[in-house]
Amino acid sequence: MSNIRTFLRTLAALILLLSAVILISIAVIPKNTYPTLSSVGSRGAEVRAIQQKLAERGLFHEDITGYYGEKTRAAVIRFQKQQGIAQTGTAGPLTLKALGITVGSVPPATESNIYLLARIISAEARGEPYTGQVAVGAVILNRIEHPSFPDTLSGVIYQNGAFTAIVDGQFDQPISDSAYSAARDAFNGWDPTGGCIYYYNPNKTSNKFMWSRPTIITIGSHRFCT
Repeated sequence: MSNIRTFLRTLAALILLLSAVILISIAVIPKNTYPTLSSVGSRGAEVRAIQQKLAERGLFHEDITGYYGEKTRAAVIRFQKQQGIAQTGTAGPLTLKALGITVGSVPPATESNIYLLARIISAEARGEPYTGQVAVGAVILNRIEHPSFPDTLSGVIYQNGAFTAIVDGQFDQPISDSAYSAARDAFNGWDPTGGCIYYYNPNKTSNKFMWSRPTIITIGSHRFCT
């Protein structure tokens, strides 16, 4: 009987020791070792871009929702099969590259980035309400994270034809103090537009594309659109 008790104690001790080793091993595994990939359950701009690209190729026939469900996964697998990519159903780097998708991320609020964003805010929204100035900054940052635009702050601002202020001299004018504050607020995450990627002044443009965009909110003289 005593031998059984001794065996059970030894077994329990070994189980505790093994559990401790496993917990320690998990604790020391570096976080973020693997990239986050779009897969079933993912949401956001990258997923919308995937669905749009798949739809353009006739592989996805559902609404563009930005949610990666089973139908999106099935369409990704069909695309991967066409391209000779491993058919995982997950949109990894090779799949995204084959689809022609890149999505940037908002850069840190360094002084140089705040200065650049403030310059375009001042040029585009000088004289607008303060909330409207922040909204212009937010649109620019939203574009960085959208697959239809360049992936960097400078790339968005200097994109050919994106902002008239770049070519009409307004961009080179002195920067207003409010524009600096608006840039900081935009970098801190204040987005009065709720995620818009376009804005325009209806009194100053006849661009049919801009007028076709659904207006989400009007702030001052600008309409903000998706």
